Amino acid sequence: MSSSGWEVRFSSTRNLPYFFNGSTSTSQWDAPSELSPEQIAKLPGAEKYLSQGAAGTGAVGGAGGKQGQARASHILAKHTGSRRPSSWKQEKITRSKEEARKQIQAHIDHLSTLTESEKNREFAKIASVDSDCSSAKKGGDLGWFGPGQMQKSFEEATFALQPGQMSGLVESDSGVHVIYRTG
Repeated sequence: MSSSGWEVRFSSTRNLPYFFNGSTSTSQWDAPSELSPEQIAKLPGAEKYLSQGAAGTGAVGGAGGKQGQARASHILAKHTGSRRPSSWKQEKITRSKEEARKQIQAHIDHLSTLTESEKNREFAKIASVDSDCSSAKKGGDLGWFGPGQMQKSFEEATFALQPGQMSGLVESDSGVHVIYRTG
C-alpha cells in the first residue's frame, strides 16, 4: 500500500478500475483530488489498471487495450426504426427517433453540467438504468475495441474523442447514443 493509503484496484462487477484507500477503507471511481497525476501514476496497481491518459485526468479506463484501440462507455436509446427495436428493459421499443434524440440530449445536457469526476460516476449510473444496451450491466462499458468492430458512425465518434471526453448525439443503426471515451 502507498504512503497515502491509496491504491488502484479493479471492479469485476463494472469491469473498471477504482481507487481504494486502505487507511480509511473507502473506495471511489475518481482519482483522489489530493494526489497529483505523478502520484497517481505511482500508486500500487496504477500501471496495471490505468491507461496512460487516465492517470493524469482522473478518468478511469483500465489497461489492456492494444495500439489503435479505444475503450468507451455509452448510453443508448433505441427507437422504432432501430435495427433491433427491443432491449433488456423493454421487449418492444415504442419511442420515436425524435423521442430517443430528446432522451439522449437530456442526458448530455445534465452530464455537461458536472465536473469530470462527477461525470464519470454519473455516466455509469445513468447507463446502468437507462441504456437500452446490454452493456448497462457494466455501467455502459463496452470494453476495448479497434477499427471495424463497431458501427461506422459509433467508431468514428469514439476515435474522435480523447479519453475523458464525451460525445454529442451519435446516431447508428442501433439507435441514438452518447459516448464517453474511457481509454
